[in-house]
Amino acid sequence: MIVGLTGGIGSGKSAAADFFAAEGIFVIDADHLAKEVIEKDTPGFISIVASFGSEILDSNGSIDRSKLRVQIFSNPKKKKLLESITHPLVRDLMAQRIASAESPYSIIMVPLIFETNSMSAYDRILVIDCDQVMQLERAAFRDNNSNELIQKIIDSQCSREERLSIANDVIANNDSLENLKSRSIQMHNFYLGLINK
Repeated sequence: MIVGLTGGIGSGKSAAADFFAAEGIFVIDADHLAKEVIEKDTPGFISIVASFGSEILDSNGSIDRSKLRVQIFSNPKKKKLLESITHPLVRDLMAQRIASAESPYSIIMVPLIFETNSMSAYDRILVIDCDQVMQLERAAFRDNNSNELIQKIIDSQCSREERLSIANDVIANNDSLENLKSRSIQMHNFYLGLINK
């Protein structure tokens, strides 16, 4: 069984994923794969530099993700171009990693399931849900970014209602980390129950 774990920026996806991993579940972070496929001198890196120019590189000649982020969040066409390069590479790498997983089910942490219309890639979709005010506070604090940039990122993602519309399962994360942990473990036990039916 493959579970797509999603939620908006600052919703607590990573923390929830860590709780599943602590239970021995194989977790893949699509963002980490996205970084991997654009590492220096990979085919992804070469395509992105050809499309976006050398001004997105840092002093070591690697892609500076913050420079790239500024370009794509102010230009939807550039965002689509970047996705057309990285998404197929990420999908291939993801398939390889899932094939080697040994846990009862796998979790793929993906910020953009609704936006990429990739619901059919998962057996179940788990949404970590929280209020937008809390999202903004958490993400600004964590990433040390301005509220304005975080709001732009939130606006570029699907709405909370759209995300919830594709959910099989929802974990509310409007309170403590301890509660998120206990809800994640309950969900883990629920998934084990589904597999053993």
